[in-house]
Amino acid sequence: MAGEVREEESLRVKIGEAKNLPPHTVSNAGRNTLCTIKLDREEIFRTQIVEKDLNPFYGEEFSGEIPHKFRYLSFYIYEASQKTNKVLGKVSLRRQELYKYHGKDHWFPLVPADADSEVLGKVHLEIKFDEFLCTDSEPTQGLSIRVVECSDLTVVNGACNPYAVVTLNYKARHKQEIKRTNVRKKTICPHFDETFFFLLENKGQNHDRNNYNIEHAFKAYVSVSLWHDDSLVSREVLGGMFPGSFLGEVKIPLHNLTTGTSHKAWYCLGSREGWKQSHQDLGALRLKISYTSEHVFKSEYYNDLRELLLQSVHTEPVSSSAAAILGDVVECRQDAAQPIMKIFLHHKKLVPFVKALARAEIKRTSDPNTVFRGNTLITKVIDELMKLVGLPCLHEAIKATVDEICTEHLSCEIDPARIKDGENISDNMKNLKRYVEQVFQNIVHSGLTCPTIICEVFFALKEAAQEYFPDNPQVRYQVVSGFIFLRFFAPAILGPRLFDLRTDTQDVCVNRTLTLVSKALQGLGNLVSSKSLSFGLKEEYMVPLFKSFNDSEHINGIRMYLDIISSAARAHTKSVVIEAPIVLKEGFLIKRAQGRKKFGVKNFKRRYFCLTNQHFYYSKIRDDPPLCVIPIEDILAVEKLQEESFKMKYMFQVVQPQRALYIQATNCVEEKEWLDILTKVCHTNRNRLKVFHPAAFINGHWLCCKVPDQTSPGCTPVTGGLSVADIQVNIDSDREMERIHSLYLNYMEKLEAMQVDLLSSDACASQEVYMGDEPVHQPYIEDTQSCFKTLNQVLTCVISLEQEHMQYCKLKQRNTVIGSIDTPIGDESYSQFPGNTRL
Repeated sequence: MAGEVREEESLRVKIGEAKNLPPHTVSNAGRNTLCTIKLDREEIFRTQIVEKDLNPFYGEEFSGEIPHKFRYLSFYIYEASQKTNKVLGKVSLRRQELYKYHGKDHWFPLVPADADSEVLGKVHLEIKFDEFLCTDSEPTQGLSIRVVECSDLTVVNGACNPYAVVTLNYKARHKQEIKRTNVRKKTICPHFDETFFFLLENKGQNHDRNNYNIEHAFKAYVSVSLWHDDSLVSREVLGGMFPGSFLGEVKIPLHNLTTGTSHKAWYCLGSREGWKQSHQDLGALRLKISYTSEHVFKSEYYNDLRELLLQSVHTEPVSSSAAAILGDVVECRQDAAQPIMKIFLHHKKLVPFVKALARAEIKRTSDPNTVFRGNTLITKVIDELMKLVGLPCLHEAIKATVDEICTEHLSCEIDPARIKDGENISDNMKNLKRYVEQVFQNIVHSGLTCPTIICEVFFALKEAAQEYFPDNPQVRYQVVSGFIFLRFFAPAILGPRLFDLRTDTQDVCVNRTLTLVSKALQGLGNLVSSKSLSFGLKEEYMVPLFKSFNDSEHINGIRMYLDIISSAARAHTKSVVIEAPIVLKEGFLIKRAQGRKKFGVKNFKRRYFCLTNQHFYYSKIRDDPPLCVIPIEDILAVEKLQEESFKMKYMFQVVQPQRALYIQATNCVEEKEWLDILTKVCHTNRNRLKVFHPAAFINGHWLCCKVPDQTSPGCTPVTGGLSVADIQVNIDSDREMERIHSLYLNYMEKLEAMQVDLLSSDACASQEVYMGDEPVHQPYIEDTQSCFKTLNQVLTCVISLEQEHMQYCKLKQRNTVIGSIDTPIGDESYSQFPGNTRL
């Protein structure tokens, strides 16, 4: 089983705030600071700069998978400057002690960041105590120490030229013997393979071989220290007396060494002897750390639990399902929502699951204005879905504007209480309106690139809301805008780094502009469903801005966008209610007759074309019956047509299963507009072509490839490649199931308490169950019997799977070799066996 098990580690950190940072010694003023996260020496995250504050609030979060093993998780507080950032203090935690702080806020004292404390890497040594031949051919007792190699040493100022110093220390005699290796240049994994011999002292003057002072040797210890050789500094600054930068050391007592045997092992390097942590008060940092290390088994081990989880789609009521129970017992629903969403998405059951949750939640809601506004399991699942598959669409819609805001650095402050001297509210309002209008236009034109799975989910939400609130025509907009504007676009503008829109940190002015644009976008999302301008409005200074957007153009634009991303056509499904088609583009174009009759004339005629989200058709004039209707799903490709085909410019083709429709636009701008929107509207079609003919079929052959068969496949790849709506997400189903199992296991006490409570006669009447001194809200229970049945099945699966984990960990512990490169001496992580670190 050992070779079939993967170890996966993940980390989530909330960086809260720092307090009592040391002020400037001269001015006693605040500092501009930021906080970074490091795994050993690798920086994986940094916060934005907080200006002029000795008690800075960062309020940022990092989460992600850990791709490699590490020894220390460290947090550094830097004073930011234009030249170099200065370290004010750090918090450094060993990997094996992270479980102590899991999932709860802790204040950690900041300590100085000095070289002696920042030690990484390991060294491979071979030690042997035996007889050796001396120059007089007399055998003598001695100690041989072979420095084989090192791994993952610390880089000092961008370089690492390591050498090793081997010291034999006699405790009783207070004497040392020191030897050193040669320097290895430019490597953090040096291979030395150098052996040093230490001859032991003898007693008396006759040099009797039986009088060697062996007891002194067994009371001695070997010290091996690693150094970075900076020859230039040593030679030119300190006259060759400077040994270099300390990289770490290891001490090995010799009292357990057996004569005649070789001791070969890897050791973790540690801090310098005599180094003590400074007690200087540098302030403190508040962190919430969640670290997990899990063993992922082969897929068949999760089959029972996975099948039970997926059965949630068909469980009646859905509140009695395995997924709903997990969403109710966890403290943070996001922890459960992410793996649940991925499992259902991977197995193509996400839409029916969302539909079941939506109906259950709406059923318990009396006010349509509050539908899907809480942090419930369904809202968290959809939030995670949009982050997983919707980022390309998000970037296409708002990244250009966010980049412009960060680059132009214009003031957009319209709050009279915040405006600075010399600024004008009218000018700032113009700047803000321009940014908001730009975001609005980009968003409403991005509806056709919304990923299909998100459209399917929004369609399910809309149908469920319309079913329970048939007399409220605005509810279909309300449920969709609440997600796409309030939970996706607005937060992304407010925190662009969290959505991969920016990698740099922004100053106060830019952050304020992003905040105002985000507020404006939330207001635009509310306009389509609110009865008054002040709906959800808290700030009076925002009223003039909203008035400028409260017109038919903007309201209808948002409604059309919401209709497109939640339409049955985009969701590739059939609606119970017949939906009116949404006109996307219309106008007069020139088309070539398709020649349906054998002897018909294939000439060019001016026709009225109309593209909706359901069909593409043309007629003689606008209000005439259509002469030809092409369902959107029948469009196989939309491509330019080579000018040589008909000696005409601005021509493009709409490829259908039987033939291609050849169309000519008036100019290149019109041609580009039609090509763009036709491509977007059909890019999710499942039967899209991969190749096409760029020229027409004339005189019995294709002009592009000269093939005489009109039904032959294309000769040129279609343009555009993979659209953002077609991007496939790789999901590790077994990894997500292990997360599900870990969550159930971590909340086993709650599950068991819930099981006991369900057995009692007042299970439905009880609203709280007490665990210890803290009351915990009981999960919502509609049907006691079905909930109890599911709960028993969950506990059975979890316990059975945990027994497999324990068996594997015992096996791994038996097979662990202390002193190997994977488990060096001094690395305490192996002491965590048996059991996963599922915290």
